[in-house]
Amino acid sequence: MHPVIKLVAQRIALGILLLFAASILIFAGTMMLPGDVAQQILGQSATPESLANLRAELGLNDPPVTRYFQWLGGFLQGDLGTALTNGRDIADSVGTRLKNTLFLAFWAAVISVPLAITLGLVAVRYKNRWPDKLISAVTLTTISIPEFMIGYILIFVLAIQLPAWINAAEFLGDPMQQWLLSNFRFSSVALINDSMSLIDKIKSITIPIMVLTLVVLAHMMRMTRAAILNVMQSAYIETAELKGMAMLKIIRKHAFPNAIAPIVNVVMINMAYLVVGVVVVEVVFAYPGMGQYLVDHVSKRDVPVVQACGLIFAAVYIGLNLIADVVSILANPRLRHPK
Repeated sequence: MHPVIKLVAQRIALGILLLFAASILIFAGTMMLPGDVAQQILGQSATPESLANLRAELGLNDPPVTRYFQWLGGFLQGDLGTALTNGRDIADSVGTRLKNTLFLAFWAAVISVPLAITLGLVAVRYKNRWPDKLISAVTLTTISIPEFMIGYILIFVLAIQLPAWINAAEFLGDPMQQWLLSNFRFSSVALINDSMSLIDKIKSITIPIMVLTLVVLAHMMRMTRAAILNVMQSAYIETAELKGMAMLKIIRKHAFPNAIAPIVNVVMINMAYLVVGVVVVEVVFAYPGMGQYLVDHVSKRDVPVVQACGLIFAAVYIGLNLIADVVSILANPRLRHPK
C-alpha cells in the first residue's frame, strides 16, 4: 500500500475510534447528571405510579449498556430521538439550528482566515518593526478579552452609541444621516429566518461575526507568522535573498507554500472552534444556533438533546482535525514522493 494512502487510512481509523470514545463519554456524562429525568418532566407533584410508567416508557429502567447501543444505533441511522420537553423530533430541530451555526461560522471564517494570513505575512515582512509589534499587540489584546465581553463592548459601541453619534452629527445633513443610519444600523440581537434575504441575514449577524473574528484572529495570525519565520531560516531562502529576489516574492513563492501544513492545522482548529465553541456568542446575541439550542435544553435536563448536540459537536471537531491531518500529509513531499 502506498505510504500516503496508509497514513490517511490510519488517520481516518483513529478519527472513528475517537468519535466512538467521545460517544461513550457523552453518554456516561449525561447519565451521571444529578436529578431524575422523569421527575423533571412530570414535576414535583407527580405520583410514584406516573413516574414509574414514564421511566418504563423512556427506557430508563434498561441497563446503561443497552441504552447506549440503542442510542448509538439510532444515531448512526439518523434517528436522534425525541426531545423530552416538547416531544419534537431532535433531527428536525438540529437540522435548522446546525444550518444557522454553520452560516455564522462560514462568514466568520470568510473574514478571519484571509485576514489572519495577510496579517501574518505583513508581520513577517516587517519583523520586529512597528507594523509587526502593532499587529501582535492588537491581536493578543483581543484574544485576552473574554468573547462575551467583546460582544457587549461592540453592542454598546455599534448598536447603541453609533446611532446616537450619527444623529448628533448635524453637520452631515439629514440625507447623509439617514443614509448612514440605514446602512450602518447594527442589531444587538442576531435573529435570522428563511424569509430574510442574504444581505439582511449578514446585517443581522454583523456583530457576532466581528466577535468571532477577533477571538480566532490572534491564534491564526501568530501561527502563520511563526511557521513562515521558521521556514525563512532555511538555506534556500538565504540563497534567494543573495540572488536579489524581493522579500515579498520570497515569502509568497517560497516561504508560505512550505509553511502551509502548520497553517492549515491551526486554521482547521479555529474552524472547529467557530462551529463548536460559539455557545457563548450565540447566547449573548440570542442567535438561533446549536449552542443556544444546547444551553436551552441543558437547563431543562433534556438528556436526548444534550447527547445529540454533544456528539454532533464532537463529530465536527474530530472531522475538521482529521481534514487538517490529511492536508498536512499531502503537503509533505517526503510522503508524497517516498524513496
